[in-house]
Amino acid sequence: MSSSVKPLPADALYTRCDPGQFGFETTAELAPVEDVIGQDRAVEAVHFAIGMRHDGYNLFAMGPEGTGKYSLIRRFLEKRAAAQPVPDDWCHVNSFEEPHRPQALRLPPGRGMPLRAEMEHLVEELQATLPAVFEGEKYRARRGLIEEEFKTLQERALSEIQARAKEQEIALLRTQMGLALAPTKDGEALNPQEFEALPAEERERRRSDLEVLQKEMEARLAEAPRWEREQRQRIRELNRQVTREAVGHLMAEFRQRWEDLPWVVDYLRAVETDIVENAQDFMLREDSKDDAPVMPAQRRAQIEASPLRRYQVNVLVDNTCVLPEDDADGSAANGPACVDGELVGAPVVYEDHPSLSNLLGRIEHLQHAGTLVTDFNLIKPGALHRANGGYLILDARKVLGQPHVWDALKRTLRSRRIRIESPGTMLGLASTVTLEPEPIPLDVKIVLLGEPMLYFLLTQYDPEVGELFKVVADFDNRMDRNDETARQYASLIATLAQRESLEPLDRGAMARVVEHGARLADDAEKLTTHMGSIVDLVREADFWAREAGSDVVRAEDVQKAIDAKARRSDRARERVQEEIRRGTVVIETDGARVGQINGLAVLRMHDFSFGRPSRISCRVRLGKGQVVDIEREVALGGPLHSKGVLILSSYLSTRYARDTPLSLVANLVFEQSYAGVDGDSASSAELYALLSALSEIPIKQSLAVTGSVDQHGRIQAIGGVNEKIEGFFDVCAARRLTSDQGVLIPAANVKHLMLREDVVAAVREDRFHVYAVETVDHGIEILTGVPAGEAGPDGAYPIGSVNRAVVNGLAGLARREREWSRRIQEGAPGNGGGQRQGKLI
Repeated sequence: MSSSVKPLPADALYTRCDPGQFGFETTAELAPVEDVIGQDRAVEAVHFAIGMRHDGYNLFAMGPEGTGKYSLIRRFLEKRAAAQPVPDDWCHVNSFEEPHRPQALRLPPGRGMPLRAEMEHLVEELQATLPAVFEGEKYRARRGLIEEEFKTLQERALSEIQARAKEQEIALLRTQMGLALAPTKDGEALNPQEFEALPAEERERRRSDLEVLQKEMEARLAEAPRWEREQRQRIRELNRQVTREAVGHLMAEFRQRWEDLPWVVDYLRAVETDIVENAQDFMLREDSKDDAPVMPAQRRAQIEASPLRRYQVNVLVDNTCVLPEDDADGSAANGPACVDGELVGAPVVYEDHPSLSNLLGRIEHLQHAGTLVTDFNLIKPGALHRANGGYLILDARKVLGQPHVWDALKRTLRSRRIRIESPGTMLGLASTVTLEPEPIPLDVKIVLLGEPMLYFLLTQYDPEVGELFKVVADFDNRMDRNDETARQYASLIATLAQRESLEPLDRGAMARVVEHGARLADDAEKLTTHMGSIVDLVREADFWAREAGSDVVRAEDVQKAIDAKARRSDRARERVQEEIRRGTVVIETDGARVGQINGLAVLRMHDFSFGRPSRISCRVRLGKGQVVDIEREVALGGPLHSKGVLILSSYLSTRYARDTPLSLVANLVFEQSYAGVDGDSASSAELYALLSALSEIPIKQSLAVTGSVDQHGRIQAIGGVNEKIEGFFDVCAARRLTSDQGVLIPAANVKHLMLREDVVAAVREDRFHVYAVETVDHGIEILTGVPAGEAGPDGAYPIGSVNRAVVNGLAGLARREREWSRRIQEGAPGNGGGQRQGKLI
């Protein structure tokens, strides 16, 4: 008996795109466009986030890779940034009071490098000026007067002591140990023997005179260190005065040029004070006294060790309008654009490797004398410095993959300060001398790019995400398919072809691209917005067109690109088909069997997926009303698959045994399955196998089934319907197609059909069939060729129907269960044979 459900016509299996809807011969006639298609919701969110200047309104752009998140956001940011002011320059300079805490200087855009150049020029000028001043006659004369004055004091003191000594017949002698006193007679110094030969009274007098004079000499000589200190102090004061006179006019002119920036003027005053105090540093010649050549490494070592490094200016952010050599269009990469020699707009920065140092900056060290040393000149900027005053784009997965970066980014956004810290300092593990640079105020809009699951996990486990990223741009992976979106596809591809010098597509090729976009979306009424896949298809079609010597990409070139890509990826699919064809994996495509059915699954491998038939079997016996999912029992079944089995168990008991207990054990299994099974798309197939086992009505093995079932017997939509149909078709085609073979799919999946041309052709020639079923009854009729049967007013199903046979089978099991229980009670157990004969009556 034939089923009331008829196979789908060939036209329902593939929704074609009419090339006539395109008003061009080739895409070369179309003007390029920059709009992103199919992302209206995301565009609105990006507009809102960019326009909100309040704290916390950073943007998290979530969506699958290849949907154009980066391109859209980059373009919008650059457009917005072009109308914003150019941000300030930032420099780090030495703090002369606290050298370990370098000072941050904020300068108008483009003035950081001039300040550094002027400081370098100042140092060079002073290296020439100060040595000349201190070697000049005027300085020498003034210093000579000071030295002569103190020399006179010393000589006067010695003269007075010498005169007193002469009066008392004592000589003042200069020895290697210093000044000494000795008694004399007739102008000659007495030796110890001669001194002892003197009369005792004279010896005592002379000894007393020596002691008095010795104390007086020591008292006078004790003033010498004080005189030397005073001399040094006066020389230092002279040096300061001379230095101040030498640099005063230079620094006055310097400050005058920067008088519009008071904080820079304050810094220059501190520089002048330090120069006056350390003028001797400018006397150290860095050049060799002879004319011997200096190697670059030696010169670098001299510069690194020079005390004059403290007068340098470390420019962290430079907004000088200097075009890179490879920049031909006048826009500085990742920063403000140069237009007519002037900077325009705020920076838009994308950091591809957001490590802690690349994001926040770092403090480098130099090896010197066996140790690591650093200074403010070794502070290097990060992406936040470069993007300050503009926009920073980051990949969320890369940020989370770097140690400490996520916490550091949140801390920076909360404090609105860029604080440069090494990981060692952050963790309290630093053992080398380091710096504490003054934090720089932060004014930046952060855009994170990531997948939806990543965003949802972050919001679930990190409550700060909602405070710091208040705007979400949700990029869709598909859009409606209509004439307008097809034309948008064409405009987008025309733009790509012109940008990358690809051959234009004719109308047929464009129609084939649109059809493939629907296939990628798994929906005949939708188009994919995964532009990465569409762009790759156009590039590959261009290759095959050039290989064929054509200057236009045609539909056959697009199809060849699709086939070639599938060919490159389908080794696993061919291996599966080969094992089925050789009988290693048992899949029957003819005959009929009780309790056995062909289910369908999809295997996904990155960007390639294919359908794989699976043999599902069911055996029933006497029991306590259990439906055993063998996959679950051995931990191969996932939760969704187990849910499907429980649903079909509920359907079975509520439809066929509402008033009586089920007296069976049914075992369901995916035969020759050696990996995990999940999803509920096989629940309808498992139910059909169970109904066949209960009714003992065989199922046609020429048919395969996919679809989930609810508790009311409705067949529900599943995913991968195209791949599943094609997978079973390939098995049948390898064995020879007949008019009996086909696939049962949920009626809700008809709108998703975009099957291969060979499948459509086989259906059109009535050699293969696709059935759309809505209920379990529809499906069981097709699979068995027997009417399902509807319950009458008395609740009984018609004789000769599948449902009547199922009820009879369950009744037979219940009767056997009662008989078994009675025999147990009577003490005469019989055979527990769980076999029963369910027949059509």
